[in-house]
Amino acid sequence: MKPMGPIPPWFTSEESMLLIGGCGAASLVDEAGDTPLFVYDMGVIQTQVDALRDAMPAELAIHYAIKANPFGPLLERMVGLVDGFDIASGGELEMALEAGQSPDHISFAGPGKRDDEITSAIRAGVTLNLESEGEAARALAIATRLGRTPKLAVRVNPDFDLRGSGMRMGGGAKPFGVDAERAPALARLMIDAGAEWRGWHIFAGSQALDAQALIETQAATVALAARLSEEVGVSPPLVNLGGGLGIPYFPGDTRLDVQPIGAALAEALGKRSPILRETHFALELGRWLVGEAGVYLTRVIDVKESQGERFVITDGGMHHQLAASGNFGTVVRRNYPVAVANRFGSPNTDEPVSVVGCLCTPLDRLGDKILLPEIHVGDLVAVFVAGAYGATASPTAFLGHPAPKEILVE
Repeated sequence: MKPMGPIPPWFTSEESMLLIGGCGAASLVDEAGDTPLFVYDMGVIQTQVDALRDAMPAELAIHYAIKANPFGPLLERMVGLVDGFDIASGGELEMALEAGQSPDHISFAGPGKRDDEITSAIRAGVTLNLESEGEAARALAIATRLGRTPKLAVRVNPDFDLRGSGMRMGGGAKPFGVDAERAPALARLMIDAGAEWRGWHIFAGSQALDAQALIETQAATVALAARLSEEVGVSPPLVNLGGGLGIPYFPGDTRLDVQPIGAALAEALGKRSPILRETHFALELGRWLVGEAGVYLTRVIDVKESQGERFVITDGGMHHQLAASGNFGTVVRRNYPVAVANRFGSPNTDEPVSVVGCLCTPLDRLGDKILLPEIHVGDLVAVFVAGAYGATASPTAFLGHPAPKEILVE
């Protein structure tokens, strides 16, 4: 038997049926028409946004990194909840604009922007977070050809990383951003070229559950922004502090308390250098806002035994939930929280089962030797923490299976 990660605390049941946003899992499947199905609870997302605003300094803007979950109805609701969108492709630019987000509140990062993407961004009036001197030269040339004044920020590869982060985005050689020692010269070049300089984007890492590490990184980021700005000699309009706030996925993971993080950031901003006195600050988050609001529902189509082990086979799998299968950035496979949706809260048996998907690969495993209630063909399996990096971060075209359905509940 292997342990599972913690089920988010707000999920309850009625007559043993898992409730998501107050609706029974089976009725949601009926409404959607079939499984596999992603369900996103907007009430949970609202709670996360409210908790963050309560904890963080009032002057801090909250940006949503839409790569975490770009589902259209969710994006439309996020426009009214957050202060801006951060995007990473031309496709996400179209999604953000279609959702109703103002170009003034969209920033575009990513180390490999094509010329057509840069052109679309400049035409739309969004901010480009430049990742290299070469990208800056292309952006300036395209802006000249279009007769537009581009909005340009510099993404900085800081000389530190976020300790304990799941993905380290800064420190050392990285494909992301301009090394800190070269960033002031690039900012100065853009200003001298007549661009509208929008400031700094400094992202050191993601998915950290260590509050003290986050506090230290945010303080270092504010200090680095001040040092770079002093070298440029101009106050930056905005400093994007990145994100990094993690959520619990695996056994032993504990929830972050954002209150001390916000208090420390307020202190750091209160002591900031005079060159940052008029600067606005933003926190860029994706999974922390939406990750725990999602549930992936998949139906059991077979239960079988092999060499003394019991396998529960579902109509879903890694082609929809790559991360839960352990094939998206994890070195050692660990179990996401999983439950039988139509027996939620029922006692587990003492016989471990492995929940696997429908794909012809041994990698397609949603739960490895876990304890669940008695499970049968036709039951619904719920995989939690499915609101971020689910459908759009998975190989949905693999083996030609249908795309998953998605719904948003209030």
